[in-house]
Amino acid sequence: MTFARRDMLAAGLAGFACLSSQASAAEGGSPPTASGKTVASDPGVPGLELAMAADAPSNPTGLTLSRSGRIFVMMPRFNAKVPFTLGEVMPDGSVTPYPDETTNQPDAKHAQTRLLHVPNGVMDRDDTLWVLDAGLPDGAGPPIPGGAKLVQFDLATNRIVRMVPLEAGVTATSSLNDLRVDIRDGRAVAFITDQGQDGHGAILAVDLASGRVVRRLAEHASTESQKGIVKIVENRQILQRKAEGPPRPVQGGANGIALSPDGRRLYYAPLMGRRLYAVETASLLDPAVSDAEVAAAVEDLGEKGMTGGLIADSKDRVYLALQEHNAVGRRETDGTVTILATDPRLIWADTFWITPDRWLYITAAQVNRSPDYNNGRDMRQPPYAILRMRIDADPA
Repeated sequence: MTFARRDMLAAGLAGFACLSSQASAAEGGSPPTASGKTVASDPGVPGLELAMAADAPSNPTGLTLSRSGRIFVMMPRFNAKVPFTLGEVMPDGSVTPYPDETTNQPDAKHAQTRLLHVPNGVMDRDDTLWVLDAGLPDGAGPPIPGGAKLVQFDLATNRIVRMVPLEAGVTATSSLNDLRVDIRDGRAVAFITDQGQDGHGAILAVDLASGRVVRRLAEHASTESQKGIVKIVENRQILQRKAEGPPRPVQGGANGIALSPDGRRLYYAPLMGRRLYAVETASLLDPAVSDAEVAAAVEDLGEKGMTGGLIADSKDRVYLALQEHNAVGRRETDGTVTILATDPRLIWADTFWITPDRWLYITAAQVNRSPDYNNGRDMRQPPYAILRMRIDADPA
């Protein structure tokens, strides 16, 4: 990337932040500071800062960072125009296909070795990269046979070291969305949310040692898109506004997930829903536990706002991507919700990541500006902001 291009990207993001700040103030929101930040509800917590302006080719919904500081973003292939679905953010803000262009080229004949539609990825405790491939053709339709999978990368060689098929856990209307991997003390497991293309979601529990995949909580209220929910982002109700028909409600079942520090509890929530839920991971994984028993053990933890991604810290507090407020919130262990910071650049707050040096990162995915919500017009404005803030805890 040339210096002129880099300067143009930085100027564009700064100008957008200024305009968004002015709009926020005009609509009665918290007054912006000179830097474009708004005042956090907790004055003892510093606000968000721009970590990187990522010149990604499409919405970077997913985000994870290696211990050495490498930044990876995941861009679901909502349509065939998305050139690559997994990328690495370079120091100048450019985003390159990871591990290479060929692996990112969809090919139904080689679905197990190609990346088709990657919404999220995480680093495990050994600092290897795991990505979730929903296996969707052009963002919708039945997953391509062999396409739904977990893919593990060795960052030293930038090569695939393992592929775990997920076909046993998906349906014709699946839309796999978020991922947590837990490898410790002889245990290697993963948990995945399926938000469903029709709003009927589920949770997949994966034993990474055996490759066994169990689909749990399908059609349970906690994984379903909630009816009658109104979601407002950037002062506009989120509706599907395609040019060929009237606006339609958005549907989204199980979406964000987080693991407790001891790995025994999974927190999760629907995309279209205001409540947070929890369930014991042991029951999700054990095939001897019936679906009815798992469902009966689900805990309703109460309201938490309209969220995208979730993540827990070492104190078992759950961070909330509060999309309606351009904000980072946190559910404390007593159930109260605190707004840690708001920022006009945090447009469609999505995925969190916590680094060992106690930075909380979050993506501004601008999903609400996509053509599907704007009568076919693409309102997205790259580069996409990756923001961060200091917190007082380690990763879970």
